[in-house]
Amino acid sequence: MTDSPALPELVDSHCHLDFPDFDGEAAALIARARAAGVRRMVTICTRLRKEPAVRALAEAHEGLFYAAGTHPMYAAEEPLVAVEELVVLARHPKFVGIGETGLDYHYTAESAAIQAESLRIHIEAARRTGLPLIVHSRDADADMARILTEEHRVGAFDCVMHCYTSGPDLARTALDLGFYLSMSGIAAFPRSTEIREIFAAAPRDRILVETDAPYLAPPPFRGKRNEPAHVVHTARVGAQTLGLSEAEFAALTTANFDRLFGKAAG
Repeated sequence: MTDSPALPELVDSHCHLDFPDFDGEAAALIARARAAGVRRMVTICTRLRKEPAVRALAEAHEGLFYAAGTHPMYAAEEPLVAVEELVVLARHPKFVGIGETGLDYHYTAESAAIQAESLRIHIEAARRTGLPLIVHSRDADADMARILTEEHRVGAFDCVMHCYTSGPDLARTALDLGFYLSMSGIAAFPRSTEIREIFAAAPRDRILVETDAPYLAPPPFRGKRNEPAHVVHTARVGAQTLGLSEAEFAALTTANFDRLFGKAAG
């Protein structure tokens, strides 16, 4: 009897394992992810008052790292974070990114001004810590491109445009600034041709893959709860999009992750 070939290592660069959808299931979720070849995950805290619970989750599981910030949809509901608060949190060995932060005008356009202020605070924290900024952008392409460009002129910082579903112009701006684009399950939807074209045209050393679990499950799980193990299905579509084998795509996105998220590098 011969051993089965090892699965190529994948990293789920963005998930939310503290959300109520997963209550009490973290250990089982992580075990399923590892069985699928997903050795590392970054779980994202979206409200800083929940940071202690997210930190504890990361501390309890090997291969699980975390980031924290104020999600733009909550920017008007939560106290405005201070740069120093994020800098202090970043000292934790498993704290690997700033955010997610950003702009969301789809549901919360009325809070655009406070979202922008919060985004700029997170950017300054990314500068001071050297950790990558994790950006959410929805229906805000022009303002996002402008703020990122303005802030990059003030001082350089690293950044990933998580779950990239915006247009080619914002993608071009982000890539020109040296940022990364992350592919989610949306890129695997049959009608997401433009998104796949954006990734196909992007520099290969600037592409990550994620689930955004519990959201955005790729086919064949679309419409169901997503989880880190399902990143393999998005990666399969990503490999086809880039003309790579699945093992090559896994190696590529893992190397890119290690370069951007240095504290979580394997």
